[in-house]
Amino acid sequence: MSELPKTYDPKQVEAKWYAEWLARGLFHSDASRAGEPYCIVIPPPNVTGILHMGHALNNTIQDVLTRWQRMRGRNAIWVPGTDHAGIATQNVVERELKKQGRRRHDLGREAFIEKVWEWRGEKGGTIIRQLKTLGCSCDWDRERFTMDEGLSRAVEEVFVRLYDKGLIYRGDYIVNWCPRCTTALSDEESEHKESHGHLYHIRYRLKDGGPGDRIVVATTRPETLLGDVAVAMNPKDERYRHLAGRTLILPALGREIPFIQDDYVDPAFGTGLVKVTPAHDPNDFDMGRRHDLAPINVMDDHGVMNEAAGPYAGLDRFECRKRLLADLERDGLIEKIEDHVNAVGHCYRCHTVVEPRLSRQWFVRMKPLAGPAAEAVRSGEIRFVPDRWTGVYLQWMDNIRDWCISRQIWWGHRIPVFTCEACGHVWAACGRPARCPACAATALRQDPDVLDTWFSSWLWPFSVFGWPEKGADLACYYPTQTLVTASEIIFFWVARMIMAGFEFMGGKPFSTVYIHGTVRDDQGRKMSKSLGNSIDPLQIIDTFSADALRSSLMMLTATGQDVYISNDKFEVGRNFATKIWNAARYLQMQAPGEPPPADFEAPALDPAALAPDDVHILAKLQDAIAACDDALEKLRFNDYALAAYDFVWHQFCDWYVEYSKDAFQGGDPARRATVLSAMHHVFASSLRLLHPLMPFVTEELWHGMGYAAKHDTIVRAPWPVARDGAGRAAWGLDPATVAYVEDKHDLIRVTRTLRADVGLQPRQEAGVTIRAASAEIAARLEADRTSIASLTRAGTVRVDAAFEPPHAMPSAVSRLGTVFLSVEGLVDTAAERAKLQAQVAQVDAGIAQVDGKLSNANFVQRAKPEAVEQQRTKRAELVAKREKLVALMQAFGG
Repeated sequence: MSELPKTYDPKQVEAKWYAEWLARGLFHSDASRAGEPYCIVIPPPNVTGILHMGHALNNTIQDVLTRWQRMRGRNAIWVPGTDHAGIATQNVVERELKKQGRRRHDLGREAFIEKVWEWRGEKGGTIIRQLKTLGCSCDWDRERFTMDEGLSRAVEEVFVRLYDKGLIYRGDYIVNWCPRCTTALSDEESEHKESHGHLYHIRYRLKDGGPGDRIVVATTRPETLLGDVAVAMNPKDERYRHLAGRTLILPALGREIPFIQDDYVDPAFGTGLVKVTPAHDPNDFDMGRRHDLAPINVMDDHGVMNEAAGPYAGLDRFECRKRLLADLERDGLIEKIEDHVNAVGHCYRCHTVVEPRLSRQWFVRMKPLAGPAAEAVRSGEIRFVPDRWTGVYLQWMDNIRDWCISRQIWWGHRIPVFTCEACGHVWAACGRPARCPACAATALRQDPDVLDTWFSSWLWPFSVFGWPEKGADLACYYPTQTLVTASEIIFFWVARMIMAGFEFMGGKPFSTVYIHGTVRDDQGRKMSKSLGNSIDPLQIIDTFSADALRSSLMMLTATGQDVYISNDKFEVGRNFATKIWNAARYLQMQAPGEPPPADFEAPALDPAALAPDDVHILAKLQDAIAACDDALEKLRFNDYALAAYDFVWHQFCDWYVEYSKDAFQGGDPARRATVLSAMHHVFASSLRLLHPLMPFVTEELWHGMGYAAKHDTIVRAPWPVARDGAGRAAWGLDPATVAYVEDKHDLIRVTRTLRADVGLQPRQEAGVTIRAASAEIAARLEADRTSIASLTRAGTVRVDAAFEPPHAMPSAVSRLGTVFLSVEGLVDTAAERAKLQAQVAQVDAGIAQVDGKLSNANFVQRAKPEAVEQQRTKRAELVAKREKLVALMQAFGG
């Protein structure tokens, strides 16, 4: 036990204890440790990432769960790691090269990949260091990287198994293509944003028709017109039946194209006719296959028009759009242009507008994998919290499309498919085969593409434990328990992990998926650099402390709801840490240099020696423990944080600490010892309740208060257990006594308010008389007169069930009876009466103003109902205030 400094220094404390925890390996565990396994795998942040508020929220939740379960005695681990983030990381390194006037092609593939590894070694650990600053109790001995040797082996193994099973195939399909990153993207990587564009109505001339013999087709992407191979109508559309089988002349290029019929065409959209561009639209691609139409790709990998675009070759796609529209306008082929709002895909990394484009890519057949993964959620084997995400997940699974897994970049897991140069045999293999299995030739060529980043991430819950090897850790920790993530990666990651778990492990990867909300500013806006409303969690830690950041976030985190923050909200957490610190110093000062009682965890308290306030705080502690457990079990993190906060701040600090002062200042050693024992038990239990929320200050106080003599770190100290009925009875924690103290608190609040109403200064000691509501209550209050006098700053306290005031006295009603104040000689009654009269006049003016509005039929009929109700509520409040002021005036003889 050491004397605590007057003020808490979080910077020094946080650095000290995190280093200590790491040095002692307190976050590490393995299959040999006792206890029921509890495992969380971190959603691996991108290796390029830096900590933002979303990370802070997500990882604080995971840390709260892990620390809680560790203290409960479970074999708890939280597996950390980072994602190689193929496109994002390659972009970062390419930008670095660009500053030097070089491109990746100048280096060549192998040298560029070495450059990326070099960058990762120098800067890739930033977010890991930041997570440690936040206090994350990850098992850092297990840190993984999706490109490390073990995970790379798992990726190859999975690819080969799926390939050999016929679930991976290569084909020409429309994909989402990013011209900036020059790679295909999966559907989930193409983020659709509302765009205010135009719908262009373009005239197509009929072959062998007169000058006015034309049809009109509407499109939002006129530049793709150059790749049109047909125009289509719905066969049920009577307007165009006479055109079936006719030939059209493609505007700008003059190419002849057929007029076809297809059920896909919506007669109600635009003119009811659609241009068919199989190389640049997924629906047109399917239509082209049905009608045996050869696609024409008019763009290259960079979104630049190719030779198939004729005179527009070499133009950027959007420049081509401008030039083409000008030409069509000149030739009288623009019918009209309308404003149009639609959802346009953007690259999730560089935000470039995605181009649907025909490309030869690798795909995974998802339907066969989706069945068990959907059933696991339908049956409740895996549950989403909140439950509303269950329907979102199942809808996506029921309509799942094949997954485009190839990317035309260099950084990532290279696709393990090989082609024999001699015989043309194609196969998938782990590692680097030396010979062709068909002809034994050694001239082999590996596919140049790499796998989608998510192809390694979907294996995360089992690959981190060494799969495909079946070691002890994999058997112990798989399946994991709780996955904590955000809604935007349910499809990217969560659904695919569930599919991979059933396919390769034969069972679910986790039991519960907790989806937290988005962190927003206090105006409800999503945080972004462009809005200038981002809050840097590291700056919050530097200004307020990591504990303040964590506790404030958790208090604001209602299940599944968005989190609204501003800088001042973190003052709540900082103030709370200060409150806890001051309570600890107070407790130390009552027994300077004395260690806490040896039985502080479960003191042998004599029920006969416990005063009502002792019983109350001990009972409230049991309630707080039960409330925290219930909230954490239900993943209601704000309820947990607020239950702990309310107990420590209000029940312990506001009431019991204040109550204890008489016991410590009195001359009864036995009473002092009882209160000291109860306080140490309650405070030590409170520190353990708070530890998952505020790990640093609780560890510092655990040692400072001397509790480490029993458990040398709070990290592995046992979580408090709420006493059952028998346990409560052993301490005499009867509900009637608890209810009485609650009512006594009400009486004290009423008395304090009454003192303020009559203008008493804090140091003025007015006499208090309590007309108790019953003889039984009078007896309890009589025994409590000393503490009531202290807590109400009363010169004297008199309890009299039959008291009738001899003259007008300020009074107020509490649950235990009516409180009367003797203020003679303490206040200037004439001055107070004049002040109250002025306040009554002010209230009367307010009532008259409200009555004026409510008597105005025009206001009552036309105003919003809530506005009218607001005025009625305001009137009721003013009337109540007036009654109170009049009663006080009467008490002063007015």
